[in-house]
Amino acid sequence: MPPQPKKKTSKSRQGRRRAHLSIGRVNLIVCPACRSPRPSHQACPICGTYRGREVLNVNARGARQGGGEK
Repeated sequence: MPPQPKKKTSKSRQGRRRAHLSIGRVNLIVCPACRSPRPSHQACPICGTYRGREVLNVNARGARQGGGEK
């Protein structure tokens, strides 16, 4: 059998042990093309550009998501 703890770990001690596990804030930057906030190192979800070139076709994605029409 593995050894068991002798005493209950208090909530404050448990919290101090987990202090570095908090969720950090998302780093948003301003898109140089459309001036909307976007996460860094990701393509802009509004205009579809990344590092000065278009990498996402935003118009086709919008038509695909909105399609339920037959």
